Amino acid sequence: MKVPHNAHIAVVDGNRFLIMRNSGQMFDPKLGGVETPDLDATNFSAGIRAQDSASQRSGATDLNELAHAAAVAEWLNAKAKAGEVDDIIIIADPKSLGEMRHHYHPELKSRLRGEVAKTMTGEPVDRIAAALADA
Repeated sequence: MKVPHNAHIAVVDGNRFLIMRNSGQMFDPKLGGVETPDLDATNFSAGIRAQDSASQRSGATDLNELAHAAAVAEWLNAKAKAGEVDDIIIIADPKSLGEMRHHYHPELKSRLRGEVAKTMTGEPVDRIAAALADA
């Protein structure tokens, strides 16, 4: 995957959110500047679509995780609208990524350079960079 120089990389799962920047080249990303923004997961209506009876019985739907994904999307939307993010790539587990897509603002969509549906929050930075280069 092409990772523009100075692109922001958001790494998300149902509980964690990291934001990094690429200081390397397009096909040889070097990620650094790891931040963990403080989020307020308040949008619990986000998971209403997933609240069927089978999901409730099996525990497949965790509203806290979906609310966290919505909060990440809202944070990214605010940064994109404020012009603080030019290029962004999002790496998230499939469930979080699916929820986030429901909340993307058109300004964020215009700055989105790629998505990777993979859980990477517990991985070292060099493995995340390698996953981007291989995507």
